[in-house]
This record gives sequence, structure tokens and C-alpha cells, in this order.
Amino acid sequence: MKTSDLFVRALENEGVEYIFGIPGEENLDFLDSLQGSSIKLVLTRHEQAAGFMAATYGRLTGKPGVCLSTLGPGATNFVTSAAYAQLGAMPMIMLAGQKPIRKSKQGRFQIVDVVDLMKPITKYSVQVVDGANVPYMVREGFRRAMEERPGAVYIELPEDIAEEETDAELFEVIGHRRPSADSAAIQEAVKMIEAAELPLLLIGAGANRQRTSEALREFVDKTGIYFFNTQLGKGVIDERHDKFLGTAALSADDYVHCAIERSDLIINVGHDVIEKPPFFMEKDGKKVIHINFFSAQVDDVYFPQLNVVGDISNSIEGITESVSIDENKDWGYFERVRNEVDAHVTKYFEDKRFPVLPQRLVNMLRGKLDAKDIVTLDNGVYKIWFARNYPCYEQNTMLLDNALATMGAGLPSAMMAKQLHPDRKVVSINGDGGFLMNSQELETAVRMDLDLVVIILNDSAYGMIKWKQEGMGFNNFGLDFNNPNFIQYAESFGAHGYRPESHDEFESVLDTALNSKGVHLIDLPIDYSLNHSILNVLIKESACII
Repeated sequence: MKTSDLFVRALENEGVEYIFGIPGEENLDFLDSLQGSSIKLVLTRHEQAAGFMAATYGRLTGKPGVCLSTLGPGATNFVTSAAYAQLGAMPMIMLAGQKPIRKSKQGRFQIVDVVDLMKPITKYSVQVVDGANVPYMVREGFRRAMEERPGAVYIELPEDIAEEETDAELFEVIGHRRPSADSAAIQEAVKMIEAAELPLLLIGAGANRQRTSEALREFVDKTGIYFFNTQLGKGVIDERHDKFLGTAALSADDYVHCAIERSDLIINVGHDVIEKPPFFMEKDGKKVIHINFFSAQVDDVYFPQLNVVGDISNSIEGITESVSIDENKDWGYFERVRNEVDAHVTKYFEDKRFPVLPQRLVNMLRGKLDAKDIVTLDNGVYKIWFARNYPCYEQNTMLLDNALATMGAGLPSAMMAKQLHPDRKVVSINGDGGFLMNSQELETAVRMDLDLVVIILNDSAYGMIKWKQEGMGFNNFGLDFNNPNFIQYAESFGAHGYRPESHDEFESVLDTALNSKGVHLIDLPIDYSLNHSILNVLIKESACII
């Protein structure tokens, strides 16, 4: 068979359902082979968006998402997506074409060494130079993409290799079991927890697995230990739990950090230094236990005293089985912190001013969405408000990026979430800056027949940087812009567009969008006037006065 036929069969062998992307002439043999496949091709309008969709597929399923591009500019458009998946630990396979490598009549036209370009931001980057290499390269690519820490893989298939004949046979797909932590490390963790005056549990992105979620709930219920999470750990335990303190959306000075400062032991589960630090370690006697699939990467703000390395759920189960906490332990300070966090984050939930406050938007959405419904966030200052103020009741019901923190990922991420979960409501929250970086995918969403709500928070500026600018004492400069008519823009793609002029009209429009078929875009004026006074001033003055 043709090498391209074998390549498609290798992808089917790995259980691939979708390929997202934009083919070019160098992919035509591959495209021809794909026609008779069980794999669905989802044509996007930009390779970066295809990569974000593939990465989100990996994030939500644990299996690598696959995206496709042509050579040169098509492949280089994958760079941001590769970094997004690599830093966010999302398994993803990027496939790209290339000019013939044995004989070319076009010189260096469009040729870039993408294999080397991708090496620093992937786990595996290779070019297929012979059809016989396809079985092992595909199998190895998928293995590496899924192996802890998951990440991105790049495989390049040149045009002349794709069309050549091969009789190579596929490798059997075999699973693997993650090793359990050493029993001595488990017992040392138990001793440290039992000896601590005020232990505190931190849940990070690596704990966002079904078995780990269940194990952590049992740990908290047995011990009574209070917990908080990072942005990427939201929803691992239902945030309505009476031991939940809040989300570390900032690195310091927020109310939840009062508990961190008072605690003498942080049980840090599933976190690594890729994510924005949820707290800063200092050489002050506070101890940290690092529980993860891999040992801690030590740096200036993170140097744990104990590593418990192995399958996280097994580690937590082992600790839960052995640990014993005094039922009469005084958790009074943490209870006061929890009450203070609740009072602070809910303060503006019922404020009906217009333009809408982000806190009010958070509360409205939480009230209208079920536990399993999904909110996806692009990157902007609103991400902090959602992370701090929006309680998640289940895993992966708020999809945000706190690793690469790239703009432009919010809409493609929402599209993938809706494709995988058609029975759930999905709302994509975007700033007006980030939305326009991949807004062309509205056409893809309409063509995919998705029922999707897209909210643009419109302040005609790069609001996150404005907030930082003000917080650092700089003048307001260089961050304002003009926007198109988003209603007409949405309608030109076949979506529905709205621009509410009052709070009540927004609520009515939101209800319509959430309960109607099709893609609905809401251009929502947003009021960021409290960003500086609350996030830069108030919490630093009043936090920890409990």
C-alpha cells in the first residue's frame, strides 16, 4: 500500500476520531487516504485553532488530539498550539507535509526546518524518511504524547514518502500502568501530616483525573483537612465542599493566602512549576509535600521537603488508609478564612449596573448553568475573576490556560468541548482582543452545527495589560483600539449576534442564547473599573485581618 494509506491505518490503530486542520498540496496523498477512513476531518480556518482544538481534545479525553497542516507557513502556525499543549500537559499530535526530500524541482521554496523548530516545544519531533518508519514513529509519538507529563508531538510526512509503496506492518497498541510510590515515602508523608498543626491541601492540574478526584474527596472527608486549588485544579473536588477555601488565582496577598501563611504544612498534589505559583515558599519552617507522577522541579519559589512520586491516586489512597487526624483539631482560623473568602467574592454578585461587572457575570452564569455545563476562558483579566469567583462543581467544567496563557484559544477550546459533550451547555468567554485572534472559527463552529454561546467582553482595549499598567503606576498609554460591529460580523458567518444595552436585556439575551440552537455571539460591554481597587489595593490592605 501507499505510505499515506499505512499512516492513516496507524492513526486508526491508535483510536483517532478526528483530525483538525488545513491540508495543502503536500498532504494530498494523505488526504486521499483519509477519504475511506473512519477518522473525521474537521476543516478549520487557521492552523493555530486546529492545534488548540486538538490539544483540548487531549485535555478532555486523555488521548492525543490530532491536527494537520501543510509545510512552511502552515506548520509554523502550529508553534503556539504546540507550546499550549506542551506547557499545559495536553497530549497532542501535529502532522505536517513537506516537499519531496529525495528530489525537488523547487529549490528551497517554502522549506523551513520545522522538525528542529519544534524540538524545544515538543516531546518528540521527527520526519518520516521511509515508509517502513511509519509504524514505529506513530506508535512512539502517541506513547510519548500520553506518557507523564503529557505533551505535544510533531511528525512530518514528505510528499514523495507519502506516495511511495510500503509493506510495513503496524505495531500493536499496548497500554501501561503507572508505578506506585515507594511505601516509605507514603509513610513519611503520613507522619508529616499527623505532626502538623494546620496542614493544608493544594490541588493542581496533575490531580485532574477521575480516580484522583475520588481519592482526594475520600482523603478530605476522612481527615477534615481544608483544601484550595490552582486555576488548573478547579473542580477536582466540588467547590461547594465545606472544607474548600478558594482558588489561588493570584500568587500572593489574596484572602486564601492567609490560610497558606498560617499553615505549617502544604500537601501539594498534582502541581508543577509550569503553572503560575499558587504560593511562594520561603525558608521559614513551612514544609511542603510534593505528590505527583514526577519529582519536583526545584526553583526559587518551590523546594519541597518530601517527594511522593508515582500514580497520584494510589499515593493519596495509601496516605488516606494510614493517616489519623485528631477529631478535635482546631480548624477555627481556616473557618474564618473561608467565611472571609465567601464574603469577598460574593460582594458584587447582585450588582446590576451596566456595563456589567465581571463579578456579576460570573454569578449570572453560575446560576444558569448546571453542574456539568462548561465555561471556557480565553486569556484576559476576566480569567482572574472567574478563577476566584466561579465555583466549579465537577472536573473540567472550567477550561482555562494558566500555563502558556495564550490569547486566541478560548473559542476553539469551546468548540471542542461542545463537540465532545453535545448534551452540555458550553459558554466561551473572550476578551475583545483575544476573540479576534481566532474569530474566523465562528464559520467552523456554524459548519459543525454546534450549539454554542460566545460572549465577548468589550472594553475596546487590552484590559489585562491596562490593569497591570495601572497597578505598576504607569500612565494609561498604548492599549486602546476600535472594534468591528460584532453583530454583523457574527451574522456574516451564519451565527446570531446580540449587543444588549442594559443589564436586564443582557439577562434576557443570555437566556435565549443558552436555550436555542446554533452559535450565539453576545457583544457585552464590560465594566473593569474595580479591577485596580480590588485586585491591587483592597485585598493587600485587608487580607489576613481575621
